Amino acid sequence: MENTSSSFIMHRSLLNAHQQPLSFTLPSSNSNSPSTVLSHVAQTCPRSLHTSAPKLSYKYRSSSQTRSVSDSTETAMSPAMEEALDDAQKLRDEFLKVLRSRRSGEVPLSVEPAKPVAHPLFQEASPPTFSEAMNACPKANIPNFKDKLHEENLYLITEEGEQGRLPVWILSMKENNTQKRPAVVFLHSTNKNKEWLRPLLEAYASRGYVAIAVDSRYHGERASNISTYRDALISSWKKGDTMPFLFDTTWDLIKLADYLTQREDVDPTRIGITGESLGGMHAWFAAAADTRYAVVVPIIGVQGFRWAIDNDKWQARVDSIKPVFEAARIDLGKTWIDNEVVEKVWDRIAPGLASKFDSPYTIPAIAPRPLLIVNGAEDPRCPLAGLEIPKSRACKAYEDAQSIHNFKFIAEPGIGHQMTAFMVKEASYWFDQFLTP
Repeated sequence: MENTSSSFIMHRSLLNAHQQPLSFTLPSSNSNSPSTVLSHVAQTCPRSLHTSAPKLSYKYRSSSQTRSVSDSTETAMSPAMEEALDDAQKLRDEFLKVLRSRRSGEVPLSVEPAKPVAHPLFQEASPPTFSEAMNACPKANIPNFKDKLHEENLYLITEEGEQGRLPVWILSMKENNTQKRPAVVFLHSTNKNKEWLRPLLEAYASRGYVAIAVDSRYHGERASNISTYRDALISSWKKGDTMPFLFDTTWDLIKLADYLTQREDVDPTRIGITGESLGGMHAWFAAAADTRYAVVVPIIGVQGFRWAIDNDKWQARVDSIKPVFEAARIDLGKTWIDNEVVEKVWDRIAPGLASKFDSPYTIPAIAPRPLLIVNGAEDPRCPLAGLEIPKSRACKAYEDAQSIHNFKFIAEPGIGHQMTAFMVKEASYWFDQFLTP
């Protein structure tokens, strides 16, 4: 199997004629989007309500290859767009160097068979049993659905070592035809696992998608007890040899894209990615790193790490993985966790997270691919004020790419760090809009 992770190429279908302009901030009688009901929660770039979405031809460049992507109308890139795409590629190249710097050993991508997980591990004292939000996802009414559902379990070998074994779970409908289908990758939140995402996978599979979930590093099948993830974070702080917070799983998702683009049932130009909280951050960074993720929906995941340090708004994020910060506090001889401790931890366990790979740089790098960011307006882990700069830079990137309708930001009023039914439905609508004919 060919390893393609070193070359990131922007693929067809990112800007197509079906991407009609939508008035995201105003109700529309012909739109199924939930945000047409909650009209005040959706924010778009200033020109998005009166700018048409043109048909364009773009050249997406990597360090090793250039590909021309065309539809029926040829329009040359503007200098601003060409510069933005070149800058984004440089960022991806630099990010890949960081990801490669702490690999246990690169190996050719390979696949091993796996069995269904009967008792998935939750790293929580009281594991959840039901998600109202996930069960609100639109699902086709198919008689004898379970009998028609095809499930696959496998492992992708993404690097040497125990954590280089990526558990993958794939749901799709049994089909007699060989037509390629759109795919969506779903990523779980902290301390959960891929099996927790079953309601979403079933809903998308019922609508014709190939639905994929994985266990992130030190979670699910990659964990041995309820403290595995916590222990990995502390070990990363002390040894600096792994990146369990975000970046190691981002490497796995690049390898997953290698695999998915070679599957016979997946259209390699129609792969989406989404996730909740930690999974939302994984979706964000995977899309920034690899343009094969063509449509992106991070849910309650995008934040400004540098902004949080500079504005003393890091406490809620730190509390979500506090043991590693406590270990750092002790090692640094501090009486309490302060801004210096927070910055040193981020630099150690995820180099560049609060600087060159932070949201003001990596969010615009996703342009011009369709990007929906969904947060709670009162989320202390992802404060809205910390997203003003990445949002404004993203607006400019999408405007320069003449694809301003491909970017949408939603802050649901009155909601903290919580994925809601509204968010799940809005993500579903976004994927249907851009991934289905």
